[in-house]
Amino acid sequence: MVSEKMYELGTKKSTIRTIFEFGRKRAAEVGEENIFDFSLGNPNVPTPEYVKEAAIDILTNMPPEAVHGYTIAPGNPQAREALAKSINERFGTKFDGHNLFLTAGAAAAITICFKALCEEGDEFITFAPFFPEYRCFVESVGGKLVVVPAKVDDFQIRFDEFEKRLTPHTKAVIVNSPNNPSGAVYSEATIQRLSEILAVKEKEYGHPIFIISDEPYREIAYEGYTVPYIPKYYKNTLVCYSYSKSFSLPGERIGYIVVPDEVADFGAVYGAIAGAARVLTHVNAPSLWQLVVARCAGQPSDISTYVKNGQLLYQGLIDAGFTCVKPQGAFYLFPKALEEDDYAFCERAKKYDLLLVPGTDFGCPGYFRAAYCIKTSTIERSLPLFKKLAAEYR
Repeated sequence: MVSEKMYELGTKKSTIRTIFEFGRKRAAEVGEENIFDFSLGNPNVPTPEYVKEAAIDILTNMPPEAVHGYTIAPGNPQAREALAKSINERFGTKFDGHNLFLTAGAAAAITICFKALCEEGDEFITFAPFFPEYRCFVESVGGKLVVVPAKVDDFQIRFDEFEKRLTPHTKAVIVNSPNNPSGAVYSEATIQRLSEILAVKEKEYGHPIFIISDEPYREIAYEGYTVPYIPKYYKNTLVCYSYSKSFSLPGERIGYIVVPDEVADFGAVYGAIAGAARVLTHVNAPSLWQLVVARCAGQPSDISTYVKNGQLLYQGLIDAGFTCVKPQGAFYLFPKALEEDDYAFCERAKKYDLLLVPGTDFGCPGYFRAAYCIKTSTIERSLPLFKKLAAEYR
């Protein structure tokens, strides 16, 4: 009667959402202040004042039909030009409006790219640990997700394992840096080697292999770390960006895809992206927010809270006896669980109302994710509880 696959996706929530909902119920029982919810990557830094001021000015002074009406499918032409100019100023590129396709956030952007590229038998490679939704996004368009095991000492890429998984069926490689959930930033050396390997394999297989660069955390990179702009290293790169994290706008759903002129058969790729957006019912990105982000592009993001929270939680966990790679960006820690079964570990943590996400969901068993985009005071109060949890394993 209905699609079993869609029923499964609709009724079996992600582990992250399940833990978050548990936290809401538990808060009603014991009080919000007694719940230490590290489950959801929902920015706690307020939306910048300049975004609020731009939205108010646009709503007040622009004609309503220009603010709330349809735009063409790729997005408002003036907004796309403004965003392209901002990208060029930051990264020394030469894009203009025709290189951008505005989307309802990064999830829409990457799903559109998967749909646009995927043909029967195609494989998409990702590196553990990875955002769990990649699997359902890829499988929903008929592709196969291929996972490269994690390099847990620094969460860069295990190139020996990566090369084993490249086949003539490889259509694209998904890169997420700064990474959710590890907080790692791929180094320039990592991106250069990845690009070199793919260039060789393109020639060997006789077809393009794309990099899909998923970049919602690009602006949240800490001192000493630079996020390489991948189109400058590898021509067949599609950039998927979102303002959910940089402008703290996760609920407004606004982002874009960059399709460089240099990609193989630009016209076919851009046309397929437009077609994929059409069949996925992506009429156009929200009109108001197209105008807002175009006006605010290039404005600085305040990441000081994430820097403080990350350092506080990292040091607290290290002091409690956990093993963890120091965060380089995003707003997550990905420590090693204190027992092999990460689900059992996270279940035990609930005894202290510490809500953590098992690493298995990110393709990395034996670890857990803690999102520190929460109140600093909540992290401070959680640290004695992490010590009590760790003491149970001694």
